Amino acid sequence: MLLISGNGEVLAPDDNVTAIGSGGNFAQAAAIALTHHAADTMTASQIAKEAVNIAADIDVFTDHQVVTDEIEQVESK
Repeated sequence: MLLISGNGEVLAPDDNVTAIGSGGNFAQAAAIALTHHAADTMTASQIAKEAVNIAADIDVFTDHQVVTDEIEQVESK
């Protein structure tokens, strides 16, 4: 997983978790904690949704409306 910054820098995030926006730091902290403690029972989508909901409880500019897109992995031959 890579993150492209607004300046065009390509960054490799710690713990394979990225977050953006005003509540990004809160969501990232929640997602890292969830991946460390619940990754074996939660999907990536569930972790992302719960992390944003935790961030929304903390940050006034983050709301509880969560939309996710999933990209299916295609196995190469």
